[in-house]
Amino acid sequence: MAVQLQTSFKFLKKLKENNNREWFNAHKTEFQAEQQFVETFAEELLGKLSKHDLIETPSGKKSLFRIYRDTRFSNDKTPYKTNWSGAFRRATKQRRGGYYFQLEPGNTFIAGGFWGPSPEDLKKIRDDIAFDPAPLRKILKSKSFMSHFGTLEGEQLKTTPKGFDAGHEGIDLLRYKQFLLIKRFTDKEALSDTFLKEADLTFQAMRPFFDYMSDVLSTDPNGE
Repeated sequence: MAVQLQTSFKFLKKLKENNNREWFNAHKTEFQAEQQFVETFAEELLGKLSKHDLIETPSGKKSLFRIYRDTRFSNDKTPYKTNWSGAFRRATKQRRGGYYFQLEPGNTFIAGGFWGPSPEDLKKIRDDIAFDPAPLRKILKSKSFMSHFGTLEGEQLKTTPKGFDAGHEGIDLLRYKQFLLIKRFTDKEALSDTFLKEADLTFQAMRPFFDYMSDVLSTDPNGE
């Protein structure tokens, strides 16, 4: 696994230096071979993930994002991404949160959480934090969370969200608009024989946070 990922990284480095359609088309066979490996990696990761969570993404292949960039609204017109990435969706409305992985020289990470909560979901989260921030703080300060992620990440308001008190004890948490858990890996770590296991352990470490959010987002104001 580690040896094959080295070749995938080498391909991405060459793609970054030659990010144009002519080069890519000339190396299409090489791309397809490396993509096949990434599909295998994603399938193995899905197998591990499915042992401790219910996932509706049907296969590793289906988890992968296309390498082609949407350049319509971007100043960067390079046509290809320089990473391999994919996501796994948790099954049923009672299981909230999503899993993500990115493989890229110098920028490999495992992530999860809530990238763009709907206004309704964001209000539910903030209402729960405002009622009592202690349960969430306990998760964020746990040994497992700290060792894997360090801190909660994501876009935050610079001001107080509408309808909440600027002096609230949980104001730092109430300002979040995104709730992201990210663990970054060095190239050496990503290319090691233990990376697949570490990626799965990182996903497992997200569960207390996901369980908290699932409870908040799947119950009504009466707690039902």
